[in-house]
Amino acid sequence: MKTKDAVVIITGASDGIGAQLAAQLRRGGARLVLAGRNEAKLQKDASPNDLIVPGDLTQDSDRVALIERAAERFGRIDALINNAGRGSYYRPSEAPIDDARSLFELNFFAPLHLAQLATPLLCQAKGTLVNIGSIASQIAIPWLPVYSASKFALASLTISQRMELRKHGVNVMAVYPGYVTTDFQAHAAGSAPPASVVKGKRFAVTAEQCAAAVIEGMEQRRQLVVTPKIGWSVVWLSRLFPGLVERRMEQV
Repeated sequence: MKTKDAVVIITGASDGIGAQLAAQLRRGGARLVLAGRNEAKLQKDASPNDLIVPGDLTQDSDRVALIERAAERFGRIDALINNAGRGSYYRPSEAPIDDARSLFELNFFAPLHLAQLATPLLCQAKGTLVNIGSIASQIAIPWLPVYSASKFALASLTISQRMELRKHGVNVMAVYPGYVTTDFQAHAAGSAPPASVVKGKRFAVTAEQCAAAVIEGMEQRRQLVVTPKIGWSVVWLSRLFPGLVERRMEQV
């Protein structure tokens, strides 16, 4: 995918990875549609050519409005980056059902619905669908259980979307970030993560580095991006030695 003049929708674009994706794609000449709850943050670094669409993506009507406004403004969609999401630190036995439903609405149903709405235009453009998942979609995280489940679901969906859309020329790419230096923990519901997990953030990548890896993957039409690359060891360990990994996670 060529960045210059491409029409790219980014959800969760007000901060973190989404804001960095917007900044880097803008420098590359992309035409941006920026979605998020906080209109002031979206406007802060936007250019006059960006389309700002504030809204709550847990609501069907706001999802429809986002795709309709993008199509009305630009007449095409070259890429949809499903980046919006949040965490939840409740234990499985304690997670409030309302919070779990809300989390799945944002982390799974919003990407599913937005992709359905954008598919006709993505097919016309032979464009790119990007689902920002997590390394937690490959290994169950006991201190982020519902979040991990939502990302497992998104990872499975992404594979099915790829099988459906490849014949129409659409590239579907999954992204599995590990620790990224964002405000993820501050925005997550529930208690704080274990101290050892917080210390593990010394292996984190910045939001800027994560965004650069995503854009490189889009340009090369990859199917999967793992960042930081040490995350590949987690992916393969969980596939080859699931019991060992599970017991190790219990000890954290």
